[in-house]
Amino acid sequence: MAGALTEPDLAIEVAGLRLEHPVLNGSGTFDAIAAMRTFGERLLADFPFAAFVSKTITLQPRGGNHPPRLWETPAGLINSIGLPNKGLEGFLEHDLPDLAALPVPLIVSVAGFGHDDFRRLVAEVAERPEVAALELNVSCPNVKSGCVMGSDPSETAALMDVVRPLTTKPLIVKLTPNVSDVAAVAGEAERGGADALSLVNTLTGMALDPRSGAPWLGAGRGGVSGPAIRAVALAMTYDVANRVEVPVIGMGGIECGQDAFDFIRAGATCVAVGTESFRDPAAGTRIREQLRGLLAKRGISSTRDAVGATIEAAKN
Repeated sequence: MAGALTEPDLAIEVAGLRLEHPVLNGSGTFDAIAAMRTFGERLLADFPFAAFVSKTITLQPRGGNHPPRLWETPAGLINSIGLPNKGLEGFLEHDLPDLAALPVPLIVSVAGFGHDDFRRLVAEVAERPEVAALELNVSCPNVKSGCVMGSDPSETAALMDVVRPLTTKPLIVKLTPNVSDVAAVAGEAERGGADALSLVNTLTGMALDPRSGAPWLGAGRGGVSGPAIRAVALAMTYDVANRVEVPVIGMGGIECGQDAFDFIRAGATCVAVGTESFRDPAAGTRIREQLRGLLAKRGISSTRDAVGATIEAAKN
């Protein structure tokens, strides 16, 4: 038919994984196990994400932070969840069999409070055939140095020296925005053998009880997410993609296809949807289809052709 829009190819490759489209979930923002119990085969038939990133697991079980744990902001959310999880052994025994039933590659997010924690987490998770890749959540402090491993380039480099030799499976390093130069940290992660980088994690924020003036959150502070941080996340994605050669997974306040398209043009190979999934559990599917329509309208034949377009235009 004359004038018909060409169907764009959304397939993309990131960290050696070939994905049907570029929309993933942010770790801890979509409970796939609960969703499978609720929606069953309907969920599996049209899963919202091209790969699934698990909630972050730690070596030992964690109950998380004291409540209250959430505070709504005018354009987002502050969470102080505190990584509650069943621990490594509980995850492998109870959660992994359910997550392995998902129709997409499984990326397991791990966090440690020192190199020994990360060493065991990576070694034991990576040996499981159900796991396609690992995400290293480096926002926790190293108990020996006191430094957050993702905020100091030398700490990031030291961690990669420990974990990279443990597996040939893809390692994705999740970067914190709470640093003076996120691109410097990204560069050290790449030099250490990271196969991809994901950013941003939440920004540090706090809220006060309107009556007492005391910190509202049980832990005092938490992580800000949602549309309020989108402009910051977009800038950091651009800076990191300009610095490294490995793929970048961009996230931070993505609500619609236009947002996803902006992150891709700024250098992201894939995008991750987080806070928006709390409001709309089908956000991943909606954003994917909105992105497809945008690419078609602009005559862009594939996602690959759009990646880094803004960076390339700035060079010319």
